[in-house]
Amino acid sequence: MDRLRGEPGTTARTLGEAEYEPPEALALQRQLFRLWHRFRGDPHVRGAPLTRAQLITKVLPVEKRFFALAERHVNTADAEVSNLARALFVHHPHFFTFVHEEGVEPTNNVAERALRTAVQWRKIMFGNRSAEGELAVARLLTVTRTCQLQHLNVLAYLTAAISCYRRHQAVASLLLKRPTL
Repeated sequence: MDRLRGEPGTTARTLGEAEYEPPEALALQRQLFRLWHRFRGDPHVRGAPLTRAQLITKVLPVEKRFFALAERHVNTADAEVSNLARALFVHHPHFFTFVHEEGVEPTNNVAERALRTAVQWRKIMFGNRSAEGELAVARLLTVTRTCQLQHLNVLAYLTAAISCYRRHQAVASLLLKRPTL
């Protein structure tokens, strides 16, 4: 699935590509994402939008076929495919969380985009020279990304945080406030 093999169109191996079998896993993945996009109300996908209950009902057979496909390839000679099949068995409950839980996406694209700046910085700057430097960079990048996600001005937040620190005052929290019941 996407969490294990990357975005569609990449050259990563899938269970269906093992030992020259038909790309069954890719077909299952396409079917799963069509259902997801129908649930999301994507206008480019044929079919009426689905409710959460309909999505769960329609995904269950796809989930079972993924599991059966993995079962057929657990002991294959190709180590990569065998590892992928074993991972599906071990992490099976987590792969379909997006079907049942509100706010969970089927891919890790959001997380990858959040890490992109940090990865680019590390490549350009050749890492850190100390554990303290690594911690400082991690904190700065975390604050930067959090401010961006909350549509806050990063420079204004950091300036205010430094001013508060110098005056021994509490710094404004970036944690989202949870509604009380």
